Amino acid sequence: MPLITNLSERLKRHPKRVVYPEGSDPRILQAARQFASRGLGIPILLGERALIKDNAAKLDIRLEGMRIIEPQRSDDMELFIKKFQGLQRFKGLKEKAAKEYLENTGYFAAMMLATAQTDAIVSGATQSASSALRPLLQILPRQLHVATISSLNIFDLEDLETGKDRELFLADCAVVPEPSEDQLADIAITTAALCYHLTNVRPRVAFLSYTSKSASSSNATVRKMKSATALAHQKAKALEIPMDIDGELQVDAALDLRTAEQKGVGGVVAGKANVLIFPDLHAANIASKLLDVLTRARNYGPILTGFAKPAAEISRGASAHDIFGTSVMVAAQAIDHQLLYPTSAEDDAKNPLP
Repeated sequence: MPLITNLSERLKRHPKRVVYPEGSDPRILQAARQFASRGLGIPILLGERALIKDNAAKLDIRLEGMRIIEPQRSDDMELFIKKFQGLQRFKGLKEKAAKEYLENTGYFAAMMLATAQTDAIVSGATQSASSALRPLLQILPRQLHVATISSLNIFDLEDLETGKDRELFLADCAVVPEPSEDQLADIAITTAALCYHLTNVRPRVAFLSYTSKSASSSNATVRKMKSATALAHQKAKALEIPMDIDGELQVDAALDLRTAEQKGVGGVVAGKANVLIFPDLHAANIASKLLDVLTRARNYGPILTGFAKPAAEISRGASAHDIFGTSVMVAAQAIDHQLLYPTSAEDDAKNPLP
């Protein structure tokens, strides 16, 4: 059964709220209609009410079961301004300036998520990645024990030999251009945790390179992936996160058991990896788009990791189907939220928003 089907069944039992900052976009309206019609929760559309209704009418989309919020006219604006001014980054900001920030639907949506007025956010449909990410970076709290905000794409594939569904989690595809060893370890931990939360399958994490288990390579990137593998092992052990980790591995040795055996690469990850960690953004982004274009597999994301709240920053080229699937992925993260995003009393005290 495809991952999206499994998660949709979960959401029918535990429906969630998803906010869309670009609520008038036709693809958002189509995805939100699917989300509401299937009983998965309540889509919250931000933007000009008249424009949202007009665009929905042109597409013959019913808006029943959805909420429409115009930030400028929201009853929550006054409360949000006070909380926004309480953020460390915006201390001393004048009320007028704070209101100008929050009239931007991206900032308003981030405040909704930070104050638990929605369970997840899907943004980026009409904005550059940096513009969609900025409000989240400035407002949302970080995940416990994680210093790196990163992203992943989920591919829901069919195994060619067995015909069974197979999920692949690729990271980091959209945020960190040149991750350090420490950042790669963080990326691996957060991606593996999300993999387990969504699939209930033990994460098998492969740190990728152009070599497999090279004993003599002097290449700096290969050395980085070796070191990141060791750091991820240490971090997973310290956090008591169940996951298998190996590296450095070539991607064919990571994914194909026969290839791994022919290359003499053993272990519990080789040939069976479901989490792929790339050395840099170039490799991850190219690989994810290549896989998407050539296979037309079900592809969801980019989904953001490192935040203490479920969020996605989708591509401007995403289809309505992609947006719906990504909405399911982030909404499902809000089920048993504390299992995926544990917090301590100290962390809660540092966060002034809720």
